[in-house]
Amino acid sequence: MNSIDVLVLGYLERFEDGSVNLKETWSTSSLIRTDDGHVIVVDTSSDFMRSPIKSAFKQIGKIFPDDVDMVVLTHCHTDHIGNVSLFKNAAVYVHEGEECTIPNAKIVKEDTEIAKGVRLVHTPGHSDGSMSVFVEADRRYAIVGDAAPLKDNFTKRIIPALHTDAEAARASLEKIAEWADVIVPGHDKPFKVR
Repeated sequence: MNSIDVLVLGYLERFEDGSVNLKETWSTSSLIRTDDGHVIVVDTSSDFMRSPIKSAFKQIGKIFPDDVDMVVLTHCHTDHIGNVSLFKNAAVYVHEGEECTIPNAKIVKEDTEIAKGVRLVHTPGHSDGSMSVFVEADRRYAIVGDAAPLKDNFTKRIIPALHTDAEAARASLEKIAEWADVIVPGHDKPFKVR
């Protein structure tokens, strides 16, 4: 059975004007181990979270950053891509419409399965190329990046404050709701939907 671990739990801090304090904000980084032998990291968090990510690998044990063969970036904001270089042996997946300068990144143009039970799904709105990772494990998990940065975004159907397309963001929340049993948001702890 596929398994999911949270390497780093994301955190979001805003200034009084509502803008994000990037010095005190980082994304969740998740690890997927698949039945068919793949080791996948979804989002690599902010660069200052490198040490906690390495510590998480040590705590999990028997797996190392060099074992990761795929990195999926839900989008290309700095708080999600800061440690891509830690995973030297990984193919990096980015959705079309994102503006990343990651050498040799594989551009995802349509929803696609990258491993058995692991599907990349376009969930635009926060950014044009935002995508989520739908994982079939003991439950159906959706690792959604900033399609739902916080639990409240999902439960109250509040689109992300930072977005490029409000209607697309609403539609993405509904797409996630139709599929997921558990959601791993971009900057909050995982939670059950049903």
